[in-house]
Order: sequence, then C-alpha cells, then structure tokens
Amino acid sequence: MSDVYIMTTIIDRKNSKKYIDLYKKDKLEVMYITLGEGTARGDILDYLGLEASEKMVIFNFVQQHDWMLTKKNLQRKLQIDAPGEGIAFLVPLSSIGGKRTLQFLLDRQELPESEESTLKDTTYELIVAIADQENLEMVMDAARGAGAYGGTVIHAKGTGMEYAEKYLGVTIAAEKAMIFIVTKKDQKNSIMKAIMEQAGMQEELQELLDELKDSLGDMEMPE
Repeated sequence: MSDVYIMTTIIDRKNSKKYIDLYKKDKLEVMYITLGEGTARGDILDYLGLEASEKMVIFNFVQQHDWMLTKKNLQRKLQIDAPGEGIAFLVPLSSIGGKRTLQFLLDRQELPESEESTLKDTTYELIVAIADQENLEMVMDAARGAGAYGGTVIHAKGTGMEYAEKYLGVTIAAEKAMIFIVTKKDQKNSIMKAIMEQAGMQEELQELLDELKDSLGDMEMPE
C-alpha cells in the first residue's frame, strides 16, 4: 500500500478555512482537524520562515496522484511554499485495517490495486487508530493486551463523517480521538489485529447483533 499516505498540514489557525475549502474541492472530504501550538526554538522558526503562533493541524489520507494535484494547488493558490505560510508533508502507510475503512478514508478517490506493503529498514513503526471519544479506553486496552506500552492521544474533529454510513454501514460522531502508538515492527500486526477485533467495526456489529437477538427473544410469538 505504498501509494497511500497520511498528509499532514500545519498552518496558522486564522488560515485554516481556506485550506479546508481547497481540500474539499480536491475531493479530500475526510479530514481530521485539531489545534496545535508550536514549540520550536526561535532559530528554527527563523530558518523555516515561521512565526510562533497558534496552529491548526489537518490530517488527510491521499494517494500519490492526488497529492501531486493538491501540492500544485497549495503552491499556486495558497502559496504554501512562501515563508510563513505553513508546511504540508506525507507519511507513507504500509497497511490499513480493512477494505471498507480504506474506501471511507479515500472517498471519491480511485482505490489502489496494490497489496499491503512492508516498509524497508524500519525498527519501529507508527500505528494510528481513529475512534469515537468514548471508545478511547477500549482501543488502548486492546493495544496494551497485544504488547503496546502506551500511546499519545490527539482530540480532533472529523469532517466528511457522513460517508461512514455509506462505506461502513454506521453513523459515527464527528468528535474523534486519534491514538498514535509507536511499536516495534514485529509487533505492529498483532496490535492492529487486536484493535480491529476488540475495538473495531467487527465489535460494534457483534454488539448490534446481540441486541437484536435479545430483542427478538423478548418478543411474544403469535400462536
């Protein structure tokens, strides 16, 4: 899945609307948006042409050809390459838990045909789990049970959540928790599997089936 990336954009909060509007025009509907604050030293800010200010961080999921178009629009329409305008960068994904999840994250983008790939020469990898706020502990319990030591949580607002019902069959809340877990490479698959089985869509569907069975069991059958 070397063609799929997490795109991260860090910009001044006052400029966030024009970036969000641009991404929606580029068909990047599903976004996770959170607030941030720069902590870099003054000399680093000077080198990057940035000022110390309140930031907006936007996460998207993109493919290489979509990134090339968006990158061009960022440069031409928003001048992101000018000093002080912000930064945007990609982080490659080696796998995503489930085809329907991939369809949701890449809504209106043509799905890649490539299989799951393995990142080369890595000792540690980053797992990103996105969940409703109330399911945060469920995700972390599953991850710890599979060997994870802990994680970092970012509280974000999701956009494009209406597409979840189309691809996942459920309605999900806009307020999200993004859990970042750094793990050894050989533990990644077991941790991802545990999260998917214990806190993923399969768990929610099973709970719905159990509730349905209980409801049917309580009904009086006609004679």
